[in-house]
Amino acid sequence: MDVIDPGATDPAPVLRLLALAAAVASLLTALAAARRVRLGVPLVTPRSMSPAPWSGRDVAVVVGTLLWVQVLAAAVAPPTAPLASRLLVSVVGMVLATGLAGWYLRVAGASWHDIGLTGWRWGEGMRTALAALALVLWPLLALATLLDRVVPYRHPIIEYLGDHRGGAAMALVVLSAAVVAPVVEEFLFRRVLLGWLLRAWPVAGGLGAVAVQAMAFGMSHAGQGLAPVPLTLFGLVLGWLALRTGSLLPGILLHALFNAVSIGLVVWGPSV
Repeated sequence: MDVIDPGATDPAPVLRLLALAAAVASLLTALAAARRVRLGVPLVTPRSMSPAPWSGRDVAVVVGTLLWVQVLAAAVAPPTAPLASRLLVSVVGMVLATGLAGWYLRVAGASWHDIGLTGWRWGEGMRTALAALALVLWPLLALATLLDRVVPYRHPIIEYLGDHRGGAAMALVVLSAAVVAPVVEEFLFRRVLLGWLLRAWPVAGGLGAVAVQAMAFGMSHAGQGLAPVPLTLFGLVLGWLALRTGSLLPGILLHALFNAVSIGLVVWGPSV
């Protein structure tokens, strides 16, 4: 449930200034990263992600559980239901499906560490996430804006915010897109899928697995215009972070910050 606001380059003066600031931040971060690479200094503290103990069948069970809960949610809140009801049911469904998936993996023999719920370093994770956000925010939103001119971008949250700007509506959107979705999607793509791929297909030091999970992440957003293109690139960054830090935390925080910025652009952009 990722939001990429294609109106991020709206001609309003304040948004132009923010876009310029984001572009400068991206350039400076890229230069700093290039300097670290040239000096042989790791971009992040290296802690490799261990391959997961689960099998491809277990991955299929987890994905099937998520799909089954989505079908159930669609039955509870069909397309004819108010969008707020559908968003709320979707949030509850994602939390329920993730809990069931985690319980299944634990019963199958996975530890809490295997699932990715231990060893989090919050301060380091936030610093890494902020640096990554500075690097990728402007390029991804600029790409989304260009692609929107080819195929218009569609997302239910953008439709919902078009008519609802109250506190309850904002709380529901933030909970859905900036809290629940990052946790659920990072768990699914950057731990369940990536962890299995690292064991089943250990190519190029794990970069092959990162590429596959990024494509799966992008295609999971099919139906939202050409959003799968920038989101596949975003998935590469998130997968690389998980691979190099050995933790889901930097990716969850980056994912949440990116979605929060996108929501802010949707809410305040047209009225600036």
